[in-house]
Amino acid sequence: MTDLGPVAWPPEPIRTERLVLRAPESRDRPAFVELLASPQVHTYLGGARPRDQIERETPGTPEQWPGSFVAELDGSMIGHVLLRRPARHRPAAMGKIDLGYLFLPRAWGHGYAAEACFAALDWLDNALPGEAVVLATQTANTASMRLAGKLGFVEVERFHAWDADQWLGLRPPRRP
Repeated sequence: MTDLGPVAWPPEPIRTERLVLRAPESRDRPAFVELLASPQVHTYLGGARPRDQIERETPGTPEQWPGSFVAELDGSMIGHVLLRRPARHRPAAMGKIDLGYLFLPRAWGHGYAAEACFAALDWLDNALPGEAVVLATQTANTASMRLAGKLGFVEVERFHAWDADQWLGLRPPRRP
């Protein structure tokens, strides 16, 4: 993961109809461990790592870097939205900002991921106008594929990596 660029971080919390997006805090650590250890969350991400390993490796305040948003519902973390500019990526995605998201299984099916991603992308459009955004997901992850379409991503390429077929989408630059 590398720097987003010249953004003020952390931003003021972003409030949507049901959620708050904010920078990670120490109180989020148990939810991060749960998220990273969940076999369901990691079905299309190569599988979960052992919980004891995650407990040992997770810092007191996880994922503290610009573009790392906790999605909070009623005062509790339910997910993580990430905006980052990876140092390595597919050629079609190099230099572009990558959108990622992970939500706890209990938050699935309620539209929270879409709500949180739309809010994070709106923040990005204002913080760094004119940036294109990419999103990669396994083609087998139909929920993620639907979300990518809803967010305005269009297919750029399909490729095979990590023993699975992958999809790369692009969201063209937007101006505030």
